[in-house]
Amino acid sequence: MPQNDSSSPSASGYSDNPVLVRVWRGGAVESVHRGAWVLVDPDGGVIEGAGAVHSPVFARSTVKALQALPLFETGAADQFSFGPKETALAISSHNAEPCHTETVRAMLERLDLDEQNLRCGSQVPGDRETRARMLAANEKPTSVHNNCSGKHTGFLTLSRFLKEEPASYLDVDSQVQSRVRQAVAEMCDLNPDDPTRAIDGCSAPTFRMPLVNLAQGFARFSNPDKLDRDRANWCRIMHDAVAARPELVAGNFKRIDTDIVRATRGRLFPKVGAEAVYVIGEVDGGRALAVKIDDGGLRGMHRLVIGLLEKFGMLDTSELEELSAWTDSVVRNFAGLEVGREEVLI
Repeated sequence: MPQNDSSSPSASGYSDNPVLVRVWRGGAVESVHRGAWVLVDPDGGVIEGAGAVHSPVFARSTVKALQALPLFETGAADQFSFGPKETALAISSHNAEPCHTETVRAMLERLDLDEQNLRCGSQVPGDRETRARMLAANEKPTSVHNNCSGKHTGFLTLSRFLKEEPASYLDVDSQVQSRVRQAVAEMCDLNPDDPTRAIDGCSAPTFRMPLVNLAQGFARFSNPDKLDRDRANWCRIMHDAVAARPELVAGNFKRIDTDIVRATRGRLFPKVGAEAVYVIGEVDGGRALAVKIDDGGLRGMHRLVIGLLEKFGMLDTSELEELSAWTDSVVRNFAGLEVGREEVLI
């Protein structure tokens, strides 16, 4: 059972969570990462966990697949000819590689819109080759390069279908965001009025909820047999789209989401969120993980995620080998010398 599972924040304003990852330099601990994690079943039963898993965290981009449910359930995606490519982009946090930006532009053109209609803001591409090419051409990033542009294009697709003004698609009281909030609440076993809303990095509403509810949402999403038949069907279509086009959900270079999907051939459905929140659904495996590293650092999050997947047998030997870039716990300096290690405490 989770340790230190109190919903009351400490004097710092944040729950006192255990150290989950330690970084050693030589024979001494140099840094620590505190946090919480929980493994649940689709009914919300806690299988195992640590930290304040009943304390709320901002889900950030982890819930993009849940936010996309109204896009599919209303018929909007069908009307605008979504296939695996468009589906994967709608739930992605992408690197702004050409495969991402070209697809987003094509989706917008289908709507008779353009990147000026995206309200996510411009962002420097995560892909280093794209950054170098744009710098050489003196090109400035636009909203299409934002890692959330696929999600926003999905919102715009739903807005078009519902005949709302495109400019209103992020308004919390719009039909788009009302339906999104309802879907997230239903999947995560929350009252639609319960989740605290704030503004995400891309200007969309983001939801604050207990980590255990976030995990339950993805246990249900990844194991949808108990859901309404229509919703279960769309969950499986999203599973299949990500399995078919893993490069679209994140990117081809140093993206753990894409690499986990590739290694497991879609058996695991992972999704990263900003500030080191992470979910992984085990498709038809009956379990889902949710993780939050208190300091928001990706180093601790990556190490903990891989450690938990190993602990619970969610990766076999060949899959672990494919993920060697993420499983190596050795810390090396710029000269390639081994100077320390990362240790997971679970």
